[in-house]
Parts: sequence; C-alpha cells; structure tokens
Amino acid sequence: MGWCCSGICRALALLVLLFVLRGRGCCCWGLSPSSGDGEKSLHSDPDSWEALHRNKRSWVWNQFFVLEEYTGNEPLYVGKLHSDVDKGDGKVKYVLSGEGATSIFTIDENTGDIHATKRLDREAQAYYTLQAQAIDRITNLPVEPRSEFVVKVQDINDNEPKFLDGPYLAGVPEMSPLGTMVVQVAATDADDPTYGNSARVVYSIIHGQPYFSVEPKTGVIRTALPNMDRETKDQYVLVIQAKDMVGQMGGLSGTTSVTVTLTDVNDNPPRFAHKSYQYTVLESLPLQSVVARIKAADADIGSNAEMDYRIMDGDGPGMFNITTDEDTQEGVIILQKPLDFETRSGFALRIEATNRNIDSNFLSLGPFSDITSVKVAVADVNEPPIFSTPLSKLNVSEDARVGTSIGRVSAHDPDNSNSGIRYSIDRNTDLERFFNVDALSGIISTAKSLDREANSVHNLTILAIESLDPNQIGKGITLITVLDVNDNAPVFAIDYETLLCENSMPGQVIQTISAVDKDEPLDGHRFNFALDATVAGNLNFTLRDNKDNTASILTKRGGFRRREQAVYRLPVLITDNGKPALSSTNTLSVRVCDCDSDGVALSCGAVAYTATGLSTGALLAILGCIITLLVMVLLIVTMRRRRKQPLILEEERDIRENIVRYDDEGGGEEDTEAFDMVTLRNLNIIRDPAARRDVTPDTPTFYQYTSASRPSYKSLPDNVVFREFIWERLKDADVDPTAPPYDSLQTYAFEGSGSVAESLSSLESLSTDSDQNYDYLSNWGPRFKKLADLYGNSDSVFS
Repeated sequence: MGWCCSGICRALALLVLLFVLRGRGCCCWGLSPSSGDGEKSLHSDPDSWEALHRNKRSWVWNQFFVLEEYTGNEPLYVGKLHSDVDKGDGKVKYVLSGEGATSIFTIDENTGDIHATKRLDREAQAYYTLQAQAIDRITNLPVEPRSEFVVKVQDINDNEPKFLDGPYLAGVPEMSPLGTMVVQVAATDADDPTYGNSARVVYSIIHGQPYFSVEPKTGVIRTALPNMDRETKDQYVLVIQAKDMVGQMGGLSGTTSVTVTLTDVNDNPPRFAHKSYQYTVLESLPLQSVVARIKAADADIGSNAEMDYRIMDGDGPGMFNITTDEDTQEGVIILQKPLDFETRSGFALRIEATNRNIDSNFLSLGPFSDITSVKVAVADVNEPPIFSTPLSKLNVSEDARVGTSIGRVSAHDPDNSNSGIRYSIDRNTDLERFFNVDALSGIISTAKSLDREANSVHNLTILAIESLDPNQIGKGITLITVLDVNDNAPVFAIDYETLLCENSMPGQVIQTISAVDKDEPLDGHRFNFALDATVAGNLNFTLRDNKDNTASILTKRGGFRRREQAVYRLPVLITDNGKPALSSTNTLSVRVCDCDSDGVALSCGAVAYTATGLSTGALLAILGCIITLLVMVLLIVTMRRRRKQPLILEEERDIRENIVRYDDEGGGEEDTEAFDMVTLRNLNIIRDPAARRDVTPDTPTFYQYTSASRPSYKSLPDNVVFREFIWERLKDADVDPTAPPYDSLQTYAFEGSGSVAESLSSLESLSTDSDQNYDYLSNWGPRFKKLADLYGNSDSVFS
C-alpha cells in the first residue's frame, strides 16, 4: 500500500518530514519488509514505483499532523491513505482502527481521506496511534497487510505560565549587601517545550522595585538596595510575572506574590532612656525584695535584644544585686542586706547594660553597651524594739522561792526617737503563769513553785512594747531551765510479785529488786537497800545489797507452809545518794505457793479448810437446798407484789367514779377536775389562806358554826358535807391572792331537792299548770333578774 500526502500539506507538516521530495506532488515512505527494525527509506526516482511493484513492495511509514484546538465548522482534514491495488473502481475499502478511531478520527472507505471530527488538546493527549487496512469490498479479504501510523497533535500557545508553589514567603537578613539572594520562583507552561517558544518563560518584577530584582531566565529574586533596615520597614510584598514566547508580544503570562520579611540582626546597641534614676524604699523592706526595675531600650528583637546587667560600682558593696528579667529584658535590682535608715539613708550605683549576643559584622556601629546611674534613698519607718540578745538562756533551781529573780532581758528602740520600752510575757507561752517580768527593768522572776519533774524547760516569749507607739512590739525568746534538787525518794522500779515455794531451801534467792528516782543527780543514781529495822532480825528472810542499784531477797529457812502463813509482808528501805539523802520504805509481798518438782508454782495463797466427815456429795446437796429456798422466796415476793397491784388500781377506779358521777351542776369544764374523795371527807382541813380584800363572799353558809363548835364532817349528812365543802372552796377562791378577781368559777348553786331555788327546769314548769308565783326571784340579785322578768308577776313587770 502506498501512503501519500497532498502536495499542499501545511508547511508545519513539512518541517518534520525526514526528507524533502524533489519536484513531486506527493511524498512516500517505504519500509523494507526485510528490516525488522523498521528502517526508513526515501524513494525519489520516478521509476521507483515500478521497482516496488515488480519486487515485493515495502509498506509506507507516514506520520500525520493535526493542529490542536481547531475551531472550524467542518471536520479537519488530516491526510489520505491510498493503496496501489486500488484502481479507482470501488473494489477496495479502507478501514481505520486504534486510538480515537470512529470517535475522533474518521476515514472515507472509498477515498481513504482521514478527518478529525473533534477539537484536540495536546496537553490532554499529544499523539494517537492508529491502524489502517485495505480490504476487498466483495470478499472482505485484506489486499494489504495491516499498517500502523501516528497522528501527532501539533501544539499552539494556549496555556499561560503558572506558579504552582506560589504565593511565596521568604526572608532575608536586614542590612544584607546588594544582590543577596532572597528566593527563587518557578513557573511552568503546559505547552510543548520542544516546539516553538510556547513554553519558553521569562520572569520580570512588576511590584517591588527598587528594593528587589529578579533574574529573567532563572527566577532568582535578589536584593536591589544595600543596607535595608528592618527597624525602618520589615516586610515587602513583590509581584513577579512569568511570560511565555520569550516575553514577545502575544505571549501569555501569569503572576505570583512574594512576601519578603527582613529578619533581625544585632545592629542596634542598648541605650538607657535616662542617664540617672532615683528610687526610694523603706528601711523595713525585706531581704530579696525588688528595689527597682530599669531597662535599656534596644530596637532589635528576639535574641538580638537580650542583654545582661551588672553593677559596676556603688555604695555598700554587696548591698544590692541585679539580674535580668528574661521576659521583659529589664534589670531587676534586688536587696541583699538589711537597710537601716539610722545607719545609712542613701546609696548610689552605676549600672551597665550589654547586649548578650554581639554580631562582629556590626561592631563599627558603636559599643553595644550603655551605662546609667541609680540612686536609692532609704526612708525611715517606726521599727519595733530590738532585743540585745534574741535568745536568752536562764537557769533556776526547782526549789526556788516564789519571787526569786532569775535574770534580765533588755531591748532598745532602733529609731532616733529612742522610745521607752515596757516588757511583758506572751502568756500563750506561759499558760500556768510560772513567771513574771518587771515591765520597766525586764527582770524575770518566779511566780509559782517549780517542779523539774513536771516541766524541766520553759520556753517564754518576751514582748518589748514601745511606750510612744504600743503597736510597735518586739519579740525575744527566753529559755529557762529548771535545775534539779533531790526532792523525790526512791521507790520500787515495778510492782513485784514474789512467789515462794513451800519446798524452798535456806539461802535461796526468791526476788531481785531495783529502784527508780524521779530526780536526776549529776553523778547518777546510787541506791542502798536494807530491811526495815522492825524486821531486820526476822527468821524467814534476809536482804543482800548487790551494790549495783539492785538487791536480792533470800530465804533464811526452809519448810514454809501455806496453811501456817500464806503471805509475808517484807518492808524494804531504799536510800538515794542525794544531798540530803532521801529514803522510802516499800513493802514486798511474798506469797507461799505449792510448786512442782521443777519449782513452778501450781497454787498460791491460803488453803480452803473443809469440815471433816462431809463428802463432796453432801456439800452439793446442801448447796442445792440453799438454791431451792432462794427460788421459793423470790416466787413468794413476786406473787405478793402482783396481789397488791389490783387493789391500788381498784381504789383509783373508785375515786374516778365518785368524782364524775356526782349530780351537781356548776362551772362547766371546772367540774371535770378530779378531787380526791378522801379530801371531801377529811375532818381536819387546815387552811391558812392569805387575806384578800377585793372580794367578799356575799352568800352565807347554810349552817353557821363557830370555830370551836364546828361539828365533824363525819357527823353531818352527805348533802351537807358537799355543801360545806363547796362553801369552803368558794371562800378559798375569794380570798386567794393568786386567783383572778373576776373568778367566780368556784361558786356552786344547787338545784333540785335541798336547794333554796328548788328546781328551775322549764320542762317541769310546762308540765304542770301551777299558778306558782316567781316574784321572789327579783330578790335574788342581778344574776336572776332575767328569770324574774320572764316568770315574775306580769303586773309588777310592767308597773
């Protein structure tokens, strides 16, 4: 098959042809079938077609070009395929396959013309590989072997340069020399770099001059001015442009921003704002307190602004120290020694501030340090009194008399006023008030008897108070040690329990004793032991002083018997070595015990004697009888108590019935008071009421008796007894000073049989049609006036 292209193919396609055809309207490439590597050959001889036809013809290799981004209305012509077998009679059909066949590229099956039906983008795909074949239209058999060719998309300048890493941030030290590199920018162009100038980019600076420049080909940004100062301006924003087509007219361009920050260098020395500073502090300022803060200004930042301060010279060496506050870079002056206005009222210091990190490149800018003077004035304050000795140690004997002087404390006013001092004891340190201090002289004396054994050391706080300003109080400590005297006699170290076996032999040690003494002599304790003189010659025991503050008790004989004597009391005399010596007598109890062969006590103390002739069974029987009798006595007592209890309850029930069942009508709730029936029948009621003058009983008793002739209540009828009782209660209420004067609750008026008023029942009056006259009611007083108006004579009522 021969591959031919039109003689009017575009000039761009001709640029990439391998050979130039001479004088022919089409070009052909032959590929020798015998060459496996596809070696290209060009046949320009007119008779070469015949030679190829005569010999086994080589396939033609051809490369087509199509311009990207074609925007025409008709399909873009790519090229033409033609086979020598095709005689133009329509028997040969051309078929196209491969990348983009039928979708992008189409072929006229009759003529072999290839067209592109879509816009192509070289940046999306730069070439397409297709296969072409010529087949017999009738038999569908190939008339030529399958041939492969490439359609290459030809580039146009349709992509602008882009800064993929932008925008940029960069930094360069201030004061950098001219031409110092800052940063390199790079732009990329998606166009074909191997064809034309579409991807050849040049750089330029649009904004940022005259401070910076950019190299057109490399994109390296450099400083364009020397000695740029960060303290003047520390940041610049540059705009860099990249343009393709080598910057020629019609090229596309893109831009990016570059933010350049000038980094700090130590090019500024520290400087104090003033040559001298003045501060005032109180003399009472505590140690390690801050006296003042000073700062040297430095225009640099970060480590370039760090500085150290030092005191070059000044008054009072070691009085002050200066350090650097790392957060603020201030010099902090700290007090090292106490201030005293009366001793010195002011100090002068010379302080130097020096940069900590000095750059040798900028030493020519001057010394990187500065000096200032600081004056510290000390202000006077009213200080509390000061003891000449903060801690006083005194001694006193424990047998000292009350009022004995022990020692003296002294304090003074450190101020110029030299105020008088008064002394006192902080009683929180002397709760039991063992000591006193003289307010003027400061002499400490005893106020109570002392006991070293109870408290050997007293820790007192002495207060010194200014007379002119009582709020100024100084404190001192006084330790009083109580010295020992021999005032305690020695005693046994413990309560000894001494056991003596009945089978003990003479000269046997039965107990070793020791002593203790609350005193503490300087030479240590020395105790002497001896038996009391009253028992020194006894025949049972003896004592041996071991001369080591112990003594041994020994037996003088053997054959001790519990039945004869169960316990022996042995008085022991113990004497100490004090001056004067003290002694005490301590009694040692020795119990006689029944022991086994090894000397282990089995039972001690007195032997229980039993009556002869009584066996154990008899003793148990006697004990059982005693227990039985005790149980019977308890049962009898319990039964008697239970019998007495119902009698008491019955009497109480009888009293309550007598109280609530009497048929008198009187003062309402007052009648519910429970009066003892015995009281109603008491014949000898003794009353001594206080006289009351506001109420006088106006109702006479029904029976008039003199005090001498008053009959016994027992001899009167019951109704009289009750009436007399009520009358007595009425008189008591009338003359009782504790009762309210308006109280008439105790006034009882009987009705019914025996009553002067008889029955006042309206029921009874209605039940009988009697013509009884009730005019007498008007004589009964105002209490019965209403009844007299209702039941009295009607004539008298209306008269």
